[in-house]
Amino acid sequence: MPAYMIVTASIKDRDAFIAGYGAIAGALVAKFGGKYILRGPGVELLEGGFGEGASMVISEWSDKAAALKFWNSPEYSEAKKLRAGVAECQVLLIEAPSIAEALNG
Repeated sequence: MPAYMIVTASIKDRDAFIAGYGAIAGALVAKFGGKYILRGPGVELLEGGFGEGASMVISEWSDKAAALKFWNSPEYSEAKKLRAGVAECQVLLIEAPSIAEALNG
């Protein structure tokens, strides 16, 4: 079953974030078999305490194990260090039917 990694990021320095962490993380997502479904700034918070004005990133993985292989890889552990002091992130992982299956089901 596909898995989706959902990241909400409150970014303090967008240029530094994109040039450092963003470039490396994007290449690693592709390397580990993930694909981006959505990447964009300007989240509108409707409820809760985290996310107003944040960026949202959703990546799709073949399954939860593939997403965790990326997340726990030594390469990604190094990349995460580049966002320290630049962004505060909330990361969620969920298994769910693919978007196509959900629309046709």
